[in-house]
Amino acid sequence: MIPMLVLMVGSFMAVLDSSIVNTAIPTMQKDLGAALDDIEWVATGYTLALGIVVTVSNWFSDRVGATLAHRLSMIGFAFASALCGLAWNLDSMIVFRVLQAIPGGILPVVTLSILYKIVPMEKIGSAMGIYGLGVIVAPAIGPTLGGYIVEYMDWRLIFYINVPIGLLGAVAAYFLLPKMPRAETHPFDKWGFLTVGYGLFALLLALSEGQKWGWDSYSILILVVTGLLSLALFAVIENEVEYPLINLKALLVWPFANSLLIISVLSVGLFAVSFYLPQFLQNGQGLTALNAGLLMLPQALAMAVLMPLAGRIYDRFGPKWPALIGLSIAAYGTYLLTGINVDMTHAEVITWTIVRAIGNGLAMMPIMTNGLNSLPKELTGFGSALNNIAQRVSSSLGVAGMGVLVSSQTAQLSADQGALLQSNSSLPQVQQLQEQGQGALLGLWQQIQLHVQGMAYSDVFLVCAALTGLSVLLAIGLRKPVAQAPVVEAPAPVVVPEPEKVLLTAPGSAPVASETIPRTVLPEAEVRQPVGVR
Repeated sequence: MIPMLVLMVGSFMAVLDSSIVNTAIPTMQKDLGAALDDIEWVATGYTLALGIVVTVSNWFSDRVGATLAHRLSMIGFAFASALCGLAWNLDSMIVFRVLQAIPGGILPVVTLSILYKIVPMEKIGSAMGIYGLGVIVAPAIGPTLGGYIVEYMDWRLIFYINVPIGLLGAVAAYFLLPKMPRAETHPFDKWGFLTVGYGLFALLLALSEGQKWGWDSYSILILVVTGLLSLALFAVIENEVEYPLINLKALLVWPFANSLLIISVLSVGLFAVSFYLPQFLQNGQGLTALNAGLLMLPQALAMAVLMPLAGRIYDRFGPKWPALIGLSIAAYGTYLLTGINVDMTHAEVITWTIVRAIGNGLAMMPIMTNGLNSLPKELTGFGSALNNIAQRVSSSLGVAGMGVLVSSQTAQLSADQGALLQSNSSLPQVQQLQEQGQGALLGLWQQIQLHVQGMAYSDVFLVCAALTGLSVLLAIGLRKPVAQAPVVEAPAPVVVPEPEKVLLTAPGSAPVASETIPRTVLPEAEVRQPVGVR
């Protein structure tokens, strides 16, 4: 348990930083004197660098040793966080955030690799439940913690708080984690890194900036096409080189590929809810960042309770039933969120998000654990890297795709509602407001926009609920991998040496050679006593 808690600190700290910074961006924009379009690169730069670094995490872990890679990443994350807190303008902040993403991308992958090396397979579900506290709870608690720091403290504390945690975590890891030597080193797959690095960079950049630049603009189309071609070339290279950067044979194992599909769906819903719901609570109901975060806190607590429990359920019953039940509950909870509107109560928000969190808490770790357990031991590190890549890309794809849906729905609904405010409208309510002047019509227009935003977000949650419901079909075939029985070698045969001939002499007679016992090969179990001489 103690080594697991040390590992959880690193993964929790790295994932938390992805969500907590978003809360502070408006305040950072004012202090750093940045434009709205430019300040978004504080988050975008981190995401892009994170997606690229994940691909080399497994190679780096083998090169220096898993535990040393973990400690170096903890120290590096603390140091880069301190630099972010000291940033004096937007350019320095973006550079320091990219530096922070380097250890931040390595930590989750190395953590999973160490976990699978120190935990017995019969307890891996419980261990993954503890690991899940960092992966799932951190994004949920980020808005609450970030809102409190921004409202009552200095936003730079968001970064400074990582310094003591990272240093203490590195010290604890030195004393509490078993020392793991370097694995067999191989040449670095530079061509694989260049192709996968550019491919992920191009796609993530297109997803992040598509709404702003225009999805049909030449820049976005070039990024998408070249990114996909680069990833296709990466797949060809990895199948040809002797030592691939990421062994894509892991994707040929269907239980693992299946788990990636389901985890990607859950990641889309997780980040869509954590992005759009707090935004509507602040814009639609006028809540502060802290109060909006507090409404999101109960779901984080629900997942924190269920994650370890789900791990034990997996160890005992396997992945099928917790996955089926959890995904069904998550789909229903997401469907409840389609009731989002200006007049919804806080109790409704808490209830909807808790129901959804119960489903995610039951399903997430059993599905991920079962996928990694289905891989051969030598592919576990590559599976961990692919897991992190899938989560990053799917979350970015989900937020971007949902952004397109929100934009199109908002435009259509605004046009429909705006038609009711025409000067020749026959509605008596509109005619009364027209008599009161433009100010009254402006107030009505603002209310209409809030309702339109609520309806657009409702469509987002409906799509997420449908995707989660479809993933239930993928979970039907989940089976716990059968543990291979250890190979028991037959006991080595015992070779009884040929005794020397014994000369028997009698008084007054010549020496007579005794019969020699022949060399005999006996199983060890049959050897009971020394062999005598007749």
